[in-house]
Amino acid sequence: MRDLADLREQVGTWDKLQQDAADTRELLEMAAEAEDESILAEVSAEAEKLRKRYDQLEFQLALGGRYDRSAAILTIHAGAGGTEAQDWASMLLRMFLRWAERKRYETEITDQLEGEEAGIKTVTVEIHGPWAYGYLKSERGVHRLVRISPFDGSARRHTSFALVEVVPVLDDDIEIDIRPEDVKMDVYRSGGAGGQHMQKNSTAVRLTHLSSGIVVTCQNERSQLQNRESAMHVLRGKLYDIELQKLEAEQARLKGKHVDAGWGNQIRSYVLHPYQMVKDLRTEVETSNTGGVLDGDLDAFMEAWLKNQVGTRDGDGSN
Repeated sequence: MRDLADLREQVGTWDKLQQDAADTRELLEMAAEAEDESILAEVSAEAEKLRKRYDQLEFQLALGGRYDRSAAILTIHAGAGGTEAQDWASMLLRMFLRWAERKRYETEITDQLEGEEAGIKTVTVEIHGPWAYGYLKSERGVHRLVRISPFDGSARRHTSFALVEVVPVLDDDIEIDIRPEDVKMDVYRSGGAGGQHMQKNSTAVRLTHLSSGIVVTCQNERSQLQNRESAMHVLRGKLYDIELQKLEAEQARLKGKHVDAGWGNQIRSYVLHPYQMVKDLRTEVETSNTGGVLDGDLDAFMEAWLKNQVGTRDGDGSN
């Protein structure tokens, strides 16, 4: 019923735009016949409003995937390279948190593994807000950083990689079959901040999905039950993402496209030395405002990728 209501709303919006455009055209013809400059100016202003409405509706087509309205689960994994890559992962975390803040989305870090010296090895964040998954699915893939390493005493240039995964937070009515016997749960004491409560009680939860081998951990909630619920959210999303990848691989096979799930599939390069440039390798969108991008100004990259997906199956290029 919700999907039906959404479709009716979308069709009604396009019908209204079509009718308003027809009315404006009739007014334009009348003004031209009467040679009335004041009405022509009014028609010109109305045509500009119609154009902006059309642009907005056209972009909404890019957010037509089944789960685009859902909240998102974003996970960042540092690549090979030790401290340098782990620091890059922490920079990406800040970038996405700042982007979410700009959108006034709510964020919650549900799991985080710190690096030995600096940065993070992996982190999982739930991001809640309208169209969160629709926007963030454009960020899936490998992100590459080139800079003078702050950890290199010889001030040499280093290249670092981090993998970004994004899955939707699925509603309870989504049919992802997780049999209780397929899930092994381990509990342990939280290793993060949280005071004596977190240290004395085994509240942290590790879920292992035996069929797929997926392991999910959560330790940031105060109770074991809350951590288990959060971990199940992530597990459901990851299982859904596996199905998306299967569909994507089959679609690519039918199109004759090479599929490589390795780390070589970088989607964007962030170059801080010897020049300043962020470039998306899928859409060719680029900017020299590296500081703005790393501070969360990602909309230009997201929107360009999403517009390229209009017309693909389910609007996300994979499902």
